[in-house]
Parts: sequence; structure tokens; C-alpha cells
Amino acid sequence: MHDIITIDGPSASGKTSVAKLVAQRLGIPYISSGLLYRAVALMCLLENVSAEEIEGRLEKYRLELRPTPTQNLVFLDGHEVSKALHSLEVDQIVSAVAVRPAIREYVNNVLRKIPPPFVVDGRDMGSTVFPQARYKFYLTASPEVRAKRRVPERDAAYETVLAEIIRRDQADQKQSAPARDAIILDTSHLDLDGVVRAVLKHLAPPS
Repeated sequence: MHDIITIDGPSASGKTSVAKLVAQRLGIPYISSGLLYRAVALMCLLENVSAEEIEGRLEKYRLELRPTPTQNLVFLDGHEVSKALHSLEVDQIVSAVAVRPAIREYVNNVLRKIPPPFVVDGRDMGSTVFPQARYKFYLTASPEVRAKRRVPERDAAYETVLAEIIRRDQADQKQSAPARDAIILDTSHLDLDGVVRAVLKHLAPPS
């Protein structure tokens, strides 16, 4: 059984869809690191404080992620808050939350408490959170390809989506660098199933 498989990449690189399908094919849980940042954003809303202010209050909260065969359930002080994580209010502040160093370390510690095996996606899972992972993948594609993929998910024009992706790339440049030992897959000319097959090929034992 594979231990921890990390799948990182920039915005709209397809890492979440790939991670979910790889986990499904392997019969192990999928972990969404992004949900935990959304949970911290929810803390900000509950206390009506900024991302900077919540950093000093993190330890008073007990945050937990429990994977099921179909989804990730997030608990805050024993209460499930999964549905509340996808509100417009959370959307609007989660980016400000995710760049705070103390919040990132807090989320990383929550992730490290989850028992393997699992597949986890993010931006620095292989480089920072799980450097000991046996298999690390980094998905990439041109900004133009990623914008075309994201347009159906957003109520915005292609040019607007492309500009946002380029902005995110620049803002996340340091955080999103691939692990030195990651397998880099350019997905520009692959569909979802093709990327999943490429990942699974690297996981298969040599014949």
C-alpha cells in the first residue's frame, strides 16, 4: 500500500481532480488541504477579526479533518462545519488567510495528524508539509490552458480568468515551487484521464 502521495501545482492545474481520481483508483482517502484554510477563514468570520488577528487565537480551536470514501468532513471544536466552508464570505477572505505563516504552520500540523495512506493536493504538500512522502507529483500547464479549463467554473470572461491566474502565479511563486524530488508532469496536452494514467504509471511497481 502506498503511504502518502502528494500532488501539487499552481491554480487551475487540475491537481484536485487528479488527486481525487488517483485516490479513488487506489482505494485510499483523498485529502483536501484547502478545506482547512477555509476553516480558518470561518474562524475569522465567527470572531469578526482579520487573518492577522486570528493568528494569535488559533490554539484555542480544535480543528480536524476526517476523510470518508466520498468527501472530507471538517470539524471545529467537535462540530462539523463542512457545508459552511463554501460560502461567498469564506471565498472572499480565504486567500488572505492562506498566506499567513502562522496559519500555514497551524494547518500543516493538522494535516500531519491524519493517518496515512492518503493522496493530498495543495501547493507545498511535497516540499513543506510531507517531505517524507514516497511519491510526489507537481502538475503544471501554461496559464492559457489553465484559464480555458477554469472559465466554465467561473462567471467571467477568458481574459479576466487568465489575468487572475497570472496574478496568482506571481503571488504564489515561492510557495508553489515543486519539491526537488517531485515528478513534474506538464498537463497542457493531456485530458484528466491522461494525467491520472500518467500518475498511476509512476506508482506501478517495475515489472
